[in-house]
Formats: sequence, structure tokens, C-alpha cells
Amino acid sequence: MLSESARPVIEATLPLVGSRIGEITPLFYQKMFAAHPELLNGVFSRANQANGEQRKALAGAIAAFATHLVQNPGTLPESVLSRIAHKHASLGITEDQYHIVYKYLFEAIAEDLGEAVTAEVAAAWTEVYWLMADALIKIEKGLYARQANTVMWAPWRVVEKKAASASTVTFVLEPADETPVTPGQPGQFVSVRIPVEDGLLQARQYSLSSDAESTERRVFTAKYNDGGEVSPMLHEKVQAGDVVELSNPYGDVTLDDGEGPLVLASAGIGCTPSASILRSLADAGSEREVLVLHAERSLEAWALSGQMLDDVERIDDAELHLWLQTPVAEPVEGAAEAREGYMSLSDVNLPQDANLYLCGPLPFMQKIRSEAIALGIPAQKIHYEVFGPDLWLASAN
Repeated sequence: MLSESARPVIEATLPLVGSRIGEITPLFYQKMFAAHPELLNGVFSRANQANGEQRKALAGAIAAFATHLVQNPGTLPESVLSRIAHKHASLGITEDQYHIVYKYLFEAIAEDLGEAVTAEVAAAWTEVYWLMADALIKIEKGLYARQANTVMWAPWRVVEKKAASASTVTFVLEPADETPVTPGQPGQFVSVRIPVEDGLLQARQYSLSSDAESTERRVFTAKYNDGGEVSPMLHEKVQAGDVVELSNPYGDVTLDDGEGPLVLASAGIGCTPSASILRSLADAGSEREVLVLHAERSLEAWALSGQMLDDVERIDDAELHLWLQTPVAEPVEGAAEAREGYMSLSDVNLPQDANLYLCGPLPFMQKIRSEAIALGIPAQKIHYEVFGPDLWLASAN
């Protein structure tokens, strides 16, 4: 809870800090990486630093968290904090690193804002930072404690590498040592850490696309050109027999254990958590009503199309609808309909009282979430997974 003394200060200075955060964050990262270059080795994404995405993420998180504290006294945005904590845990973020971030972030704030940062202002924003940091630290400690091991990165051997579409590859891995394995949940992800071209370690999260609950293997599917350094290396360099490092499974957007209807809506490589959920339902002989909605550039570009169509066929009350930018001349076997263009929920009959799971590019999720709410689906029944640093932006829309 934000203190009574800090709240009016934050309310008064939020416009100024918000207007300058785009200049503050580059300065912060410059200072931090100059003092701690090791943080670029397997923790922070160099690709996201280069394209500015990580800077926008930090800016959005600080401003949105402060805004929430001002507008909702006495509460914290629990769902957003949980989502960020799962991402942090998949990278092995530790409590001491929050102190490092604090030091250089507030040095950057003081340097950029100058005399505007009075002792009162500094104290209020310090309170905001540590309210957010302490909440994340608490959640992350709980996530680490649930794992079957205390190892951040465990070695896994690639036993199969196969094309999933024209631009995606599925990797099947088995444990390469005796580290105890935590079973995942359908919808969760793992971080994969490998050395890139210059030898620097970089990590990226991938949804478990099949057999999520297995302790004997991990299966994930990677798109070649996703804007990072890890996926091209996986496609071009990593072969069957090679060993890579994997985190434990994380992610709070998972299949619920209820019996009500489900809607799985995805676009592009965002189909991977949907595929994992579908596989789990099919293997369990589920009798739930399942509506699968997927948008893709073309039928050839659809990763895991065979797996998803097969699993829809195995579930008695499942139906799949496609939206393709490149239309097909013939019906797609196993799909109820293949429409041309972009997905719209107005084109389908949604089951009543359904839980909606979303994964795909941020604009796609924002559009479909807005349509779902307009159609009467409660916000608490809409679950979405965001890959990349724009966690708070996705949660604020």
C-alpha cells in the first residue's frame, strides 16, 4: 500500500516522470550494463536492448504500477505481477538484482530530472519501486520453491528436430543428467539458453507445444525469424545430439481443471500453447466443449497444423475455425471453416460461460480481448500469454 505521504507526491509527479521515462530508461541501462556487463550474459535479452523493447517494458511497468497505486489505493495488480514474476523466474532473476536495478535506475532519474528530484520526490518513487520489487521477489521465491530441483539451468539433449511448418521447427529433448524434473502444465513455457554467434549466452522463452506434463521430455516449437538471436541459432546450429540449457517450466496461463467450455484463440506461432492444451485434453479423453480459433498467413505457415487437427478430431466436442490471409481453394480437412482475412469473434458462435485463452501478437490479443468483452465474456475469464517485454502494456488493454 502506498503511504499517505507518498501518494500525493506520486500523483503530482507522475506526468513528469511518465513524460521523461523514455529518456530515463536508456540512461539507466547504459549505467547498469557499464557496471554489470555480466547481466547481458544470459539474463537480459540483447535483441530487446537493441530494438528498444526492453526499455519500453521497464517504462511501462514503472508508470503503470505507479498509476495503479494512485488509482487503486490499498491494492496491487496481482495478475500482472504474477505474469512478470513467472517470466523473471524463467530467467533466474534473484533478489540482489533488484538492488542493482534500483541503484542505477534512480541514478538515471536524478541525472535526467535534476532539481525536480527533491528528497521528498526521491523517497516517494523509492517507495513505489520497492512496493513493486518486494511483491515480485515474494512471488518469485514461491515459484522457485515449488520446483523439483534448485538448479536454474539444467542440461537437456536434443533427440529430435523436425519441421513444423515452412518457418518453424519442433525440438524434442530429454534430460542429459540426473537433475530432478518438474512436470509442466499445458500452457506453460521454458526458457532455452544457448551461446549465440559471439559466444554470449542468450535466453528465450518457448511454450511447451506437446507433452507438457512429462518428466521425461520437453517439446517446444520455434519460429526462425522472431526478432531474437536464439531462434535462428536453434534453427541453423543446434542438431539432434546437442545439449542445451533449459529452465524449469513457468507461466500462469494454464489449462484450468474445470469442466466448462473452452475457447482457444491464437495467431501465428501463438498456436503453441493452444496445441499443448489441446494435446492434454485429447490424451485425457476430455468431454469438454472446445472451440479452437486460429489465424495464420497461409495454410503452409501454420505450425503444428497436423498435431492440432488430429487432436481436435480426438475430442468429441471440439471444433476448429481458421482465418487465412492467403485463401485456400478447397476446404481444410478437420476444420469447420477456413475464412479469408483476419480473425473476428463476430464470425463465430461462442459457447456460453467459456474460458477464453489468447496467445499471439500483441495487437491481435488486444483486438480479440476487446471483442470478447464486448460480446459479454467477463474479463476474469480471459487468459492471455505475452512473449516479449511488453507485459504491462498487454495487461493494461
